[in-house]
Amino acid sequence: MDQNSPSEAKSNGIRTANGSENGIKTPFLIGVAGGTASGKSTVCKRIMEQLGQADMDHTQRQVVSISQDSFYRELTPAEKQRADKGLFNFDHPDAFNEELMLTTLQDILQGKKVEINEYDYRSNALHPEKKLTIYPADVVLFEGILVFYFPAIRDLFHMKLFVDTDSDTRLARRVPRDINERGRDLEQVLNAYMVFVKPAFEEFCSPTKKFADVIIPRGADNTVAIDLIVQHIREFLNNRTRQDHSPHLASGGTSALNLPRGRVRYFVFH
Repeated sequence: MDQNSPSEAKSNGIRTANGSENGIKTPFLIGVAGGTASGKSTVCKRIMEQLGQADMDHTQRQVVSISQDSFYRELTPAEKQRADKGLFNFDHPDAFNEELMLTTLQDILQGKKVEINEYDYRSNALHPEKKLTIYPADVVLFEGILVFYFPAIRDLFHMKLFVDTDSDTRLARRVPRDINERGRDLEQVLNAYMVFVKPAFEEFCSPTKKFADVIIPRGADNTVAIDLIVQHIREFLNNRTRQDHSPHLASGGTSALNLPRGRVRYFVFH
C-alpha cells in the first residue's frame, strides 16, 4: 500500500495532531456522531470513565466531552411556539448555530478556555445562567447527531467515530428518555420521531457515516471497540506526558487506531 503525504492523508479523511504550535498544545479532537439515542454520550462517558477522567476536577481533566446540543441556535418566538408543541425540527442542520460551533472548536484547538451554555430540553432553549467551562485539555470529545455534517467543522477532527445503532433500539431508548427526562408526552415523542427525527436521520445524519474513521455498532455495548479507542487515547496521553509533542502523530500522520496511511479509512467493530 502506498504511503501518503500528510496532505494526502488529510484528503483521505485522516488528520494529524501536532504536539504544539507556538508553545500551545493542540488537543486531539475526536468527533462522535450517530443518530438520536444511538449511545453517543454513553460511549463518551465510558471512555471518560475508563481513562479515570469522569470524577476528576474539571480544571485538571486531560479528557473532556462536549455535546453539540449546546450549540442549538436561539429560536424565534414563532419557532418557540412550534417547539413547545413538538412541531419544530431539532434534527435539521438549520437548528444549530454553525458559526458558534466552529469558532468554539477553533478556540479549543488553540488551547483557549471557553464557556458553553447548557441546553435545557424542557424549555427548548440554552440556559442563560448555566455555563460549562471547558479548560485546555489534551483530548476533546465532541458528540452530536450532525458533528460530521458541516464540512468546516468536520475537517477539524483528528479522529471521527460513528455510533451505529439500529433504528428500533434508538426509538425504544428515545421514548422513555424524552418522556421522563425532557417532559414530553408519548404522542409528542412518536409524532416528532416519524415527522422529523427519522427523515432527518436518513437525509442528514446517516450519510455522514462515510466520513468516519471508526464505526461502532451497538454503541456502548460494544466493549471491544471502546477498549481499543481508550487504548489509543491512553497511548496518546502517555506520549504527551513524556514529551512536549506526540511523536506517533507528528511524523506525517499516524491515523486513528494506527490505520495505515493509505486508502483504508475506517474499521468496523462488530
